[in-house]
Amino acid sequence: MANFYCMYCGTKASSVSSLTALSCMRHPSGKGKHQLYEGSEKSKYTCKFCGTSAGSISSLTALSCMRHPNGKGKHQPAM
Repeated sequence: MANFYCMYCGTKASSVSSLTALSCMRHPSGKGKHQLYEGSEKSKYTCKFCGTSAGSISSLTALSCMRHPNGKGKHQPAM
């Protein structure tokens, strides 16, 4: 059975529809829905902006990224 993850917070769901139906606390707009992470499950996730690594999407996206293109924002996992 496949797992689906939010690219902004790492929330796990059993279907895309159940994931994207719920609000995401780490969405860049502050009030958006979960967005599907389209990469594969990995033992380590790397930020696409700065190269920082973490063992889960939720751990990676919890921290601010100094190289985020908006000047401030959270790490985002590379595909």
